[in-house]
Amino acid sequence: MRLFKSLYRKRRKNESVTKYLMWLIHLWLGLLSSGIVFVMCLTGCLYAFKNQVIDFTNRDKVYISSSPDNAKNPDQIRKELSQQNKELTSLLISDQKTKSYIIGYRENLLDKSAYYNQYTGEILGQADIGANRFFDVILDIHRNLMMGNAGRQIVGGSVLVFCVLLISGFVLWLPKKMKFLKQGLTIMLKAKFQRFNYDLHNTLGFYVFLILFFIAVTGLYVTYPWVKNSLILSLGGSSINTISGDNEEDAFGGLMEDMLKKQDEKKNLKNSASINTILQLADQQLPYSAITGIEFPNKDNPRYVVIKTNTQNLLGMMLPDEVTFDKTGAFKTKELFSDKPLYKQFTALAKPLHTGEIMGLPSIIVYFLVSLAGCSLPVTGFLIWWHRLKKMK
Repeated sequence: MRLFKSLYRKRRKNESVTKYLMWLIHLWLGLLSSGIVFVMCLTGCLYAFKNQVIDFTNRDKVYISSSPDNAKNPDQIRKELSQQNKELTSLLISDQKTKSYIIGYRENLLDKSAYYNQYTGEILGQADIGANRFFDVILDIHRNLMMGNAGRQIVGGSVLVFCVLLISGFVLWLPKKMKFLKQGLTIMLKAKFQRFNYDLHNTLGFYVFLILFFIAVTGLYVTYPWVKNSLILSLGGSSINTISGDNEEDAFGGLMEDMLKKQDEKKNLKNSASINTILQLADQQLPYSAITGIEFPNKDNPRYVVIKTNTQNLLGMMLPDEVTFDKTGAFKTKELFSDKPLYKQFTALAKPLHTGEIMGLPSIIVYFLVSLAGCSLPVTGFLIWWHRLKKMK
């Protein structure tokens, strides 16, 4: 009986119907999903610094002594690897002189990757798998509680509930009068525990509301096709379930034309341009300094693909620009992130927007703190309800 009373109360005097219903929804759904929401936020906190932790655990391979005068160019790297019966297939060039390259190569019909010291020509070895395995487990818990598709649906449902909790919490936070606004924005650090806990839940929830809601929605984008469809439509794209006859013909025609061109390139182009030449041509098309990745022609794609991470924008976001060349170095395609329609920009950045990698370390720190605050909300909310339960006779 006491438990039932703790889950219900009468509508207070002068309390709006909306706030009363929001209180009930917030309480019931909060208790129902608090455990999973806590796990989602905690695993999000742990996953936030994945790249930094992996770089730290591989610091003897990632960070090297700089010697610009002795840096090997990509053609020299390919030649030296070839002498070791290794075929260079890709290269990731950092924009920091003290960080090693990451090379992809084929050896004995196996595709491998490793850190490479561009100053000494030494293959430093592959990344330590311990950290990668740890983050793979964290990611598996975050996505589906390590329960496959069933867990994925449980997580998706809980995140959907979390979105409702954030909205209802914001409605409950709204002060009745402006004179109460300061109280809603302040945490009384010297107050008794129950008051401090309430302020922590109420005020901290308000401060992280928008970013947490954005993180939750981008998470739902991955889980539910209807969310993905709704977001694409809202950003000016076409429904993923709707196919227009004319558009389909145009798209199919363009795809076939591109495929035929590539087939001709495979047959006719025998002499390959040097990697240095390709990178110089790419710099002419994308004239800025940035992290640069290059994939070499292979049996599936006869073109050089160069991707540069452009951070020259107001917020310093990492936006990918791509340019391709055939084997002779003839320019083929150029795809600037800024030229893409809004819905394509969003789909290209959905993952880094969700994880906080979009602006590098500064945004990762912000996401970590927000996720940490998200961890506290189920705990402080539960303690508020538990105190209410204990007070009832």
